[in-house]
Amino acid sequence: MRTRIYNALILTMEEGTEIFAGEVWVEGERITYVGPAGTSCDVTFDKEIDAEGNLIMPSFKNAHTHSAMTFGRNYSDTLKCNEWLNKVIFPMEAKMTEQHVYELSKIAFLEYIVNGITACFDMYYEPQSMSKLAKEYGFRTVLCGAINDFRETPDSIEEAFLKYNSEHDYIAYRLGIHAEYTTSLPILEKMADLVHKYKQPFYTHISETEKEVETCVDKYGKTPTGLFESLGLFDYGGGAFHGVFLTDEDLQIYRDRNLSIVTNPASNLKLASGIAGICKIQELGINLAIGTDGPASNNGLDMFKEMYLTSTLQKLATKDAAACPPGQVVKMATRGGVIAMGLTDCDVLAAGKYADIIMIDLNKPNMQPVNNLENALVYSANPTNISMTMIGGDIKYYKGKLYINEDISELYKRAGRIVKELS
Repeated sequence: MRTRIYNALILTMEEGTEIFAGEVWVEGERITYVGPAGTSCDVTFDKEIDAEGNLIMPSFKNAHTHSAMTFGRNYSDTLKCNEWLNKVIFPMEAKMTEQHVYELSKIAFLEYIVNGITACFDMYYEPQSMSKLAKEYGFRTVLCGAINDFRETPDSIEEAFLKYNSEHDYIAYRLGIHAEYTTSLPILEKMADLVHKYKQPFYTHISETEKEVETCVDKYGKTPTGLFESLGLFDYGGGAFHGVFLTDEDLQIYRDRNLSIVTNPASNLKLASGIAGICKIQELGINLAIGTDGPASNNGLDMFKEMYLTSTLQKLATKDAAACPPGQVVKMATRGGVIAMGLTDCDVLAAGKYADIIMIDLNKPNMQPVNNLENALVYSANPTNISMTMIGGDIKYYKGKLYINEDISELYKRAGRIVKELS
């Protein structure tokens, strides 16, 4: 299948490349041409799409989420993080089955697609469900181990790691734990053994709340980051989800180990956790990515909202209106996520890369007049501006229509029944 997208403005996200007018060609899963128009006279295309002057760019990568937690969307919205987890989420999760995870994650995947997200870093249980769904929907899914003291074991994590890194092209599996505060030292030590056995990166929730850090210091004499470093868990890289309360010593470890930090501003605000020090992290050259966190603590899966908050909260925190400029934030939401997730070939628009592409509709009132497009992506755009989402050359969403083999109304009904079963 050969596709030509023409009459477009193009943001490749390659370093040093400005937005330009041109076209993109796709053959099969990959991009074959990105450049000026007028050179296609000898090429035959199966499909040609007039972009109508809209913006073509790499898709967003959601670098931290819990897709199946759609069950908790708008369910309990007035509790702080620790109360919310222990009083609401953990009891409901204890009742969840493989089928529950599969059905509830479908809703998240549909939301990702219509919002221009083509890959997610999903920390949850029942990886067989997520692998099945990723293949059915053709959606890039990187799974992260979520072991803790009451669910999964080092043996099950190892089994999943070996299985889901070779099952199909749309799935991958990374070693990880839920968090220090839910995971005993013996399990952490066994996870460190797996990290060294397979020479793999390690990921987890880290320093999301002040209480988490204080409790860890009281218990081990170290911050969560310092504890993981002392155990060798970061010897082969990896990263942190949240990283709201990181010390200077923590940040030095991130820089030295070439780790990533995935910020989740909407969730951290809603749970009253805090504001991450993004500007300081940027100054140190640490890779930053953006995640939505789960739909139970956000309650949406909207990277436009996350980009807006990432930038504007830094302006407030530093009292500097020039802090965290939009170009850097768009990079976090695209290329930064690719690095954090360990993906390849879907970071920029260039020949040979996967055709994971979105089209931004500029012909809407919220985007006019067009002054600075990167600024508009962060401060003005919203999911209604997504007019096309393509994953691996396959159009999943175009001008309001989802191209997914699913009876969506029936899916919603099944999800409603599942929530009643979990409550």
